Amino acid sequence: MAKHSEPQKKGNPVTNYFIVTILFSLIGLAIMVKAIQISFVEGDFWRHLGELQKQENIAVLPNRGNIYSCNGELMATSVPRYYVYIDFKADGLKKDTLDKYVGPLSAALSKKFGDKTPQGYKAHILKGYSRQSRGYLLISRKISYSELKDIRKFPFLNMRSNRSGMVVKKMVQRQKPFGTLASRTIGDIYGEYEKGGKNGLELQYDSLLRGIPGRSTRRKIGRRWINVVDVEPVNGMDITSTIDEVIQDITEKSLLDKLKEIDAESGTAVVMEVETGEIKAITNMGRIREGLYTETKNYAVADESEPGSTFKVASMIVALEEGYVHPGDTVDTGNGIYMYAGARMTDHNAHKGGYHRITAEQAIWYSSNIGVAKIILKGFEKNPERYVQRLKDMGLDTPLNLEIPGAGRAKIKDPSNKSWWKTTLPWMSFGYETQIPPIYTLTFFNAIANDGKMIKPFFTKSITSPGGDVIKTFHTEVINPSICSSSTLKLIRQMLLDVVDKGTGSAVKSEFIPLAGKTGTAQISQGAAGYTAGGKSHQVSFCGYFPANDPKYSCIVVIRRPRIGYPSGGTMSGGVFKNIAEKVYAANVRLEPDELQLDSSLTKLPVVKGGSRKAVDYVVNKLDIDYESEGNSEWVHPYTDSTEVVLKPLKVIENLVPSVIGMGAKEAVYLLEKSGLRVHLSGRGTVTSQSLSPGVKVSKGRTITIWLN
Repeated sequence: MAKHSEPQKKGNPVTNYFIVTILFSLIGLAIMVKAIQISFVEGDFWRHLGELQKQENIAVLPNRGNIYSCNGELMATSVPRYYVYIDFKADGLKKDTLDKYVGPLSAALSKKFGDKTPQGYKAHILKGYSRQSRGYLLISRKISYSELKDIRKFPFLNMRSNRSGMVVKKMVQRQKPFGTLASRTIGDIYGEYEKGGKNGLELQYDSLLRGIPGRSTRRKIGRRWINVVDVEPVNGMDITSTIDEVIQDITEKSLLDKLKEIDAESGTAVVMEVETGEIKAITNMGRIREGLYTETKNYAVADESEPGSTFKVASMIVALEEGYVHPGDTVDTGNGIYMYAGARMTDHNAHKGGYHRITAEQAIWYSSNIGVAKIILKGFEKNPERYVQRLKDMGLDTPLNLEIPGAGRAKIKDPSNKSWWKTTLPWMSFGYETQIPPIYTLTFFNAIANDGKMIKPFFTKSITSPGGDVIKTFHTEVINPSICSSSTLKLIRQMLLDVVDKGTGSAVKSEFIPLAGKTGTAQISQGAAGYTAGGKSHQVSFCGYFPANDPKYSCIVVIRRPRIGYPSGGTMSGGVFKNIAEKVYAANVRLEPDELQLDSSLTKLPVVKGGSRKAVDYVVNKLDIDYESEGNSEWVHPYTDSTEVVLKPLKVIENLVPSVIGMGAKEAVYLLEKSGLRVHLSGRGTVTSQSLSPGVKVSKGRTITIWLN
């Protein structure tokens, strides 16, 4: 009989439970002991180590606000730019890895930027390694975000930053889409955020444009650093200027063309809206080398120079207001040379024998120094204080407190000054011995155009929050409700019309628009050397307004040291003034439909865009346009004249770039992509040109740019 094995004895459950409990208690006790040790014994060490794994209070820079024209066009905006460095002491950067990838990396950098050969880049990188530099500039210039994205894919640089050592420093670069237009007035900024605005509106409104930085903490998790934003940045506010980009473009081109023509050292032109005081255009061009000009110093607001003959208008207003002269009163200017207090005064036509006896109004027309000086001497020789006070009462030296930092101010001598001489009064009467920035002279002439009301010129229309709310709007400020009586104003305005019609401003006369203003020519003081003869030391100007019968804009043009031609405020500065006035007037002309006449030379048929024959057939049939068709090609190029539309065949050959000129965007893109090209569009409307010539062999995937207008 088989034996049965005895069953195994099982342990006591209570004993097992007791053992497990003790085991877990010991583990828990060990954890508690370790926690106490870490918290209290080793606490300082681990807290210090933890601090090394994070960086607090890192600034998160806001976006700098934009500056716009009065029409909403972007005049200045911020674009990020980047410097790329290599930290050759990075923990994970190994020499053998660098040696392996330096060749392909150098080739990629050379192909991308083209400033060095592959060998040049290789030597550059190895030089940085040999120096063990912690901040070695890899690329010599700032690069764009798209360029940064590309180089992050390059050999070696596509590794983690601790292995490649790549360090990127972000900078802010201010871009001006309209280039030099009002560039000095818009202003510039420094590259570093902390420095902000450098000049112009950028400096004036820097605290608003720059915004408020946020704060972030950088933490190391594993082998990667991540940024956690603690306080969000507040973006800068936007500034809308008074500048009209169309008028600005007209003004800058008109001045620049004249400066090049007469080879002048520098020039200024400012256009102001008569009724409001808004500055619609301001350009300050200086010669930086032969034949090349750019926006330099803001002469219009900062140049404290002697205004010359434009100041005669102020002297004439004072004399008329005091009743010392009437327009028809005569004054003897002799042969153009007049000696007073031992000093020699001349008229510009002294070499022709002078004007002899002329009327007071003719003294303005012909810009006679002697005529105006004798009128002022007659009334104020024994009481010059009265003359100076009347000038100040008009507001000629009232501070304008412009938004442009560094603006100058008008300086009118007083008889109590130590520099007041016996000759000061007569020379002051025709624009010497005073310092007046061009913007002050313009403000005075604008008052004449504005029925005597002198208003402050300004450059800013509004300030807008990042959310689009208007924070502040700027309005017209009155400096002087009336610079003179209405009767005097009427006489002066007639004189300024006659300057253009009969006097020194005859070159300014326009066939299209009535103009009024005053010429000015002044010798530029050479410091201790005084005044020297020759056009190279002259400043010529013209200040006035248009249309003369209903003034909308006032304008001043000042040109310094012309080297070609006889220095003349009429032909030089006046020529620029005329060009600005005519083009601005033309740009603002609005005709009613009943004023328009049919031009028989205009094409009567609509212009039909090119494309597929099927689509073009549909359009011309739908519009009931008579047309002729040549051939039966799939693609056509319509030709339109005054009487008919002709559909000419357009050859599309495989592997050759087709012509898409005259097509709409949709048809052009379809045809080009069908040919294997990548298409980049610029503009809208009809294709006017293409970057790859028709008939060129197609390289699959190559990019072609088409421009539409």
